[in-house]
Amino acid sequence: MFLTDKRKADRFIVAGIALAWALFQLALPRLIILDSTTVRTVHLAFAMTLVFLTIPVLKGHKKKGTVDSPRSIPLTDYILAGTACLCVLYFVLDWTGISMRAGLPIPRDIVASVILIVLLLEASRRAIGPAITVMAILFTLYAFLGSYMPMTFAFRGISLRRYVSQMALSAQGIFGIPLHVSANTVFLFVLLGSMLEKVGAGHFFNDLSLSLFGRFKGGAGKAAVVSSGLTGLVSGSSIANVVTTGTFTIPLMKKAGYPPKIAAATEVAASTNGQLMPPIMGAAAFIIAEYLGIDYLEVVKAAAIPAFVSYFALFYIAHLEASKLGMKGLPRAEIPGFLAVLKSGFYYLIPLVILLHALVIKRYTPNLAAFYAILVLVAVVFIREIVKAVISRSDIIKAVTAFFTIIGEGLIAGSKNMLSVALATATAGIIVGIVFMGLSGMVVDIVADLSLGYIFPLLMITAIASLILGMGLPTTATYIVMASITVPVIVELSSTGETMVVPLIAAHLFCFYFGILADDTPPVGLAAYTAAAIAKSDPIKTGVQGFIYDLRTAVIPFMFVFNAELVLHGINSWPQALLIFAMATLGAFAFTNAVQGWFITKNRWYEIPLFLIASLILFCPAVLTKIFHLDDSLRYYVYFVGMAVYGLSYFLQKSRLAADADV
Repeated sequence: MFLTDKRKADRFIVAGIALAWALFQLALPRLIILDSTTVRTVHLAFAMTLVFLTIPVLKGHKKKGTVDSPRSIPLTDYILAGTACLCVLYFVLDWTGISMRAGLPIPRDIVASVILIVLLLEASRRAIGPAITVMAILFTLYAFLGSYMPMTFAFRGISLRRYVSQMALSAQGIFGIPLHVSANTVFLFVLLGSMLEKVGAGHFFNDLSLSLFGRFKGGAGKAAVVSSGLTGLVSGSSIANVVTTGTFTIPLMKKAGYPPKIAAATEVAASTNGQLMPPIMGAAAFIIAEYLGIDYLEVVKAAAIPAFVSYFALFYIAHLEASKLGMKGLPRAEIPGFLAVLKSGFYYLIPLVILLHALVIKRYTPNLAAFYAILVLVAVVFIREIVKAVISRSDIIKAVTAFFTIIGEGLIAGSKNMLSVALATATAGIIVGIVFMGLSGMVVDIVADLSLGYIFPLLMITAIASLILGMGLPTTATYIVMASITVPVIVELSSTGETMVVPLIAAHLFCFYFGILADDTPPVGLAAYTAAAIAKSDPIKTGVQGFIYDLRTAVIPFMFVFNAELVLHGINSWPQALLIFAMATLGAFAFTNAVQGWFITKNRWYEIPLFLIASLILFCPAVLTKIFHLDDSLRYYVYFVGMAVYGLSYFLQKSRLAADADV
């Protein structure tokens, strides 16, 4: 009896804290005014408290203290949660004194800082895994022991006082820009996505996509791509995207004839790329805007063409796989009617329309736009429940109760989904803080030496390092670490060259893309494991297949580094932007044909170079103008050459099919 009561109390406490966190964040854009330091510290205090109360010290145990968990929370986790909360709030309560003695912390500052850092590392280990904790520890050890390293890697070292001053007692470490973005912007978008999922929008997006594309060849796969893209608009997490849409799309693809591995890999690739989709793009997009000091819509503008090209190419992959398997569209009886689906859930689109209108037309800040979208969603759900009650002639009080239950579950889910982002940004702040304590110059020299002073080897080093780091880190953390280390090198190296200058936004997006691609990179690839569990396929084979699909995404960052027009750098004309988009899409299709080994029939070996040449020209037409020393103004005419090469590939395969038919 006592244990049962304690478990109920534990669930009530956790739900109350999660709900309070969501309401606190929801109040920030309009209802309360707090300074930035207070917002960051309270945000982190909520996150660390919830982690210790909901995630056990050992992963082998089931999670405890969540709303649906039968386990009780041990006293030690309550103590850790309380200590973490008090340590973080110490910096709010005495921030004026801390600021006055900047660089000269007193003993209690040092004690509170050390406890905070230790508990933060443990909370990150629980919420994310050991990788980011180990990395932060290694960077910390290097900062203290750098003076004992070999000459090339030698660092003058730091004192404990300087370390805690940088990490915890300033806005340069734990409480830096990444945590600021997490607290002020990301939370509301994650909350919006969680609430949309709870009210049933994921199922609506899936049915809507199926009604549009189900009748076409490979319709189930194409519907999965579109559904994941729509969900990715607000999700910001590849794993959450897989769980939300994959539960419906993977069984549907298997039923339509896709092998389990192909079905799971298609969903993985679609869900992973959901983070590329404007206007939200996960947490990293907001951090890019903060780092560069530019308007958020400028980031969206730069990311638009690469994101849509990537999704169009994945849609094309679904078509090619269906062609290989000789598949047809789904039976009409299994395809929901478009108007019926739209009528049943059109109201799910209203918050997204409000969000886009607030961002693009009204030019509101992202957090204010998300705030209004959430308010509209709450109103929509309330009206839905009341209308349902009136139509079914049921009790209005029950409808109101159901409304509060749905909204409460959405708010709690939003807080739980934010744990990994909040902890990742705070812990990554330790790494970034150490880099900017004097390591950045040395890192630039080392990476420049490894790349031999050439931009392409440097990009390869960055890509591989991002993929490796991303196996154990969330996308946001991978981007923050790689951007702080390699972006300065990319920009500095390109600025010393004579032929190209890489825009800052292109360098940041390069790191962002490869951080995302790590989500399905074997052998870790958490999104691949999630999809494989739904499809009952081998996770490693699923990850490999998903990575093959994502090669068309991997080539895009290299292209927009060498052709900044793909991120609309210096482009202010709609016709020019649409031309670049159309040609880049054809280039992605050609690259996909080469990788998938199929166009209108199976490729011959000599056709693959034609696809690759066409892809390169269509992505980066200036390559020919430079090779043949032509005037750069002719680069758009070079597109005709790329289309001609692609057309030649089509003619060769069409002729071969005609010859085979005659035989």
